[in-house]
Amino acid sequence: MLREAFPLIRASSPALLERLCRGRGLELWPQFISGPEEEALLRDVEPGLYRKHYQRDHWDQAIHGYREMEKSRWSVQSESILQRLRDVAFPPGVPQLSMVHVLDLEKTGFIKAHVDSVKFCGDTIAGLCLLSGCVMRLLSEDNDVDQVDLLLQQHTAYILRGEARYRFSHQVLPDEESFFGGEKVPRERRISIICRNLPHEPGSELD
Repeated sequence: MLREAFPLIRASSPALLERLCRGRGLELWPQFISGPEEEALLRDVEPGLYRKHYQRDHWDQAIHGYREMEKSRWSVQSESILQRLRDVAFPPGVPQLSMVHVLDLEKTGFIKAHVDSVKFCGDTIAGLCLLSGCVMRLLSEDNDVDQVDLLLQQHTAYILRGEARYRFSHQVLPDEESFFGGEKVPRERRISIICRNLPHEPGSELD
């Protein structure tokens, strides 16, 4: 993880921050993509999103004010960007989902605290932040104390692995709660492009 990412992470204790970051459970890569690269990705996803309506209720009530799709076919430039993300997120040989998840949150949209099911994807997610920044909050599933806030700026790549992925819930704060270190983080429409690895085989430690 780039050294300049540390000011973008605030944890409830230095020990928690050390544990998650040193073990590479949590990584932020500010300015992972450029403005022209963002435009290339948007050219690929906007036509498909345009045909959809923003939804108010997700199937498990986790997301509000969203559009989403799964995409496997990309332009050459976009595929190169996604491969760069995969290269920093997944070790060589780790099987990955071929479909890339595209999630479009309107300005008033948000994601409630939840932990993704191990049935649908593996122990790592890697995302790109387009159009707008936001605050992502991780809350421990084991106690009421451990909390981490991530300032996900536009063009940032974020990676959640292992403990940060399954021992913590994650959420994207709504606009009225979007503060980081006491400073307001304005929310606009935000698109995240997310790569995942395949679920672990039965009998693994994450079952």
